[in-house]
Amino acid sequence: MGCIGSSLAKSDGGERKKKIEKPKPWAHSEPITWAHLVKMREEFWDTAPHYGGRREIWDALRAAAEADLTMAQAVVDSAGVIVQNSDLTTCYDERGARYELPKYVLSEPTNLIKED
Repeated sequence: MGCIGSSLAKSDGGERKKKIEKPKPWAHSEPITWAHLVKMREEFWDTAPHYGGRREIWDALRAAAEADLTMAQAVVDSAGVIVQNSDLTTCYDERGARYELPKYVLSEPTNLIKED
């Protein structure tokens, strides 16, 4: 029998947690350089806590966004982050606060200009 939630793993508490997956390919509205992408990421992480939620969850999400998939899974699990979208674009903390991550902090766009 097929499982509807085959991509979900069961946690110790009986609730289901989504397994983190690599984000789908995406393109920025216009080609951007690596330096511009890094600047956008820094600006997001500097301002994200001001939109609500807890600082320690934002820090965990940043660590997860910058890690490989295995480490990212360990980070969100240990921080108690509830992952709604497996690519980490929408998450919640145990108090119900919503955390929205733009794709540019999670992966590189397909139209990234490679600098020499």
